[in-house]
Amino acid sequence: MITIEENEDWAETEFGLAELGDSRRTARLVEMGRIFGGQPSASIPQACPDRAAIAGAYRFFENNSIEPNAILESHLAASTERCRGLPVVLGVQDTTYLDWTKHPATTGLGPLATAHQQGLVVHSTLLITPKGRIPLGILSQQVWSRNAGDFAKKEDQHSRSIEDKESNKWLNSLIALNSISSNCTGTNFISVGDAESDVYDMFLASRLPGVDLLIRAAQNRRVEEEEKYLWARAEAAEISATVQVSVARKGKQAPRQATVKVRCCKVTLRPPRYRTKEKLEAVQVWVVLAKEENPPPGVEGLEWLLLTTCEVRNGRDALEIVEWYMCRWGIEVWHKVLKSGCKLESKQLESAEALKRCLALYSVIAWRIIYATMLARSLPGAPCSLLLDKEEWEALYCYQYKVSVPPTKPPSLHDAVQWIAMLGGFMGRKSDGEPGVTVLWRGFQRLIDLTSMYQILHPAIPLKP
Repeated sequence: MITIEENEDWAETEFGLAELGDSRRTARLVEMGRIFGGQPSASIPQACPDRAAIAGAYRFFENNSIEPNAILESHLAASTERCRGLPVVLGVQDTTYLDWTKHPATTGLGPLATAHQQGLVVHSTLLITPKGRIPLGILSQQVWSRNAGDFAKKEDQHSRSIEDKESNKWLNSLIALNSISSNCTGTNFISVGDAESDVYDMFLASRLPGVDLLIRAAQNRRVEEEEKYLWARAEAAEISATVQVSVARKGKQAPRQATVKVRCCKVTLRPPRYRTKEKLEAVQVWVVLAKEENPPPGVEGLEWLLLTTCEVRNGRDALEIVEWYMCRWGIEVWHKVLKSGCKLESKQLESAEALKRCLALYSVIAWRIIYATMLARSLPGAPCSLLLDKEEWEALYCYQYKVSVPPTKPPSLHDAVQWIAMLGGFMGRKSDGEPGVTVLWRGFQRLIDLTSMYQILHPAIPLKP
């Protein structure tokens, strides 16, 4: 069940157990979580209340004794608790570029899509529930800068081991999923990856019981069935279901609904020819082909060929696999919040190592914004104290109703999220639907100011940094 204790400090929950070598560093991290979480779009100097806080934040980010992953350890522990008792959790992994080309003084960056672009490559795994698509937290984060000297070289990728390739990031995420699985007995964890994750080593990698794969195929691999190749085998299978799928905006193409035919079957994948000398094993997987057979004129039809280690024996199972894959959008939204909402690429620090620490902190802040959005949709009647501190919801209530005394019981999560969204420009009309992450991150920035004023007007409430 997805709950957290009422009236607790979210920053303390997500960062308070971080082991950074000094309790004062952990206290500073919790303080920065509160400060920057309230004003995610602001620059570091703008968000901090005074010069001491500004200096403390910069010292923290530039402290090479603090490992970025250690910043996330406390959050991972809280995320693990949120996973307990759930039947299925998706570990959606994806890569994004963080571009600091406009900040040439920052040291330690590397090329991105081109040698001119300078920044960091970030591969993250976000834990998401299939039902309600609620992000439970960040499972793992791999961050590196590419070597400029090797960037333009054209080497034979087939001659290099997986450990020497960037594609090893997919296997590292799977290792992290194995680790959390051992702490959440009874939960089935599914590693979800896009077409880039179609690496044969993924199918050979060790998986604990309760850990499965869901990978979008990119390669028309050889199979041991009569059709010889993967796509031909999938298309030869009978249609097991038909479903309407929402297709997101793509360039100038507006969002639309697609009618998709779904086929499923079991296949045995043969190892790549170029790896014959390694004597790799063939692997059995289930295949789900979701294809839009009659797209609108001039529009590229939707087609996903999905490979999974989960059993898919009928149309119901196949539709479930398609729905799980559609949850991938959650990590793309998280990337958007991290870049646009938290304006991470505008943060100016001296080194790539400092930016990695900054990224770890803001990764959790971006998660919390999406968590608020999706939790309110899934558990609208729950008390808002699941998300907000006591003084936060009291300040929000008093502002909304123009009163000086709040109620003894917190309002519903749905109402509180609606009010925060209104602070960010959401109109709240019937035709507007549910608020999205953009208005929420704007609203959170205003909420911190409201809470500070509320604390000043109610001296019995201790002021938070």
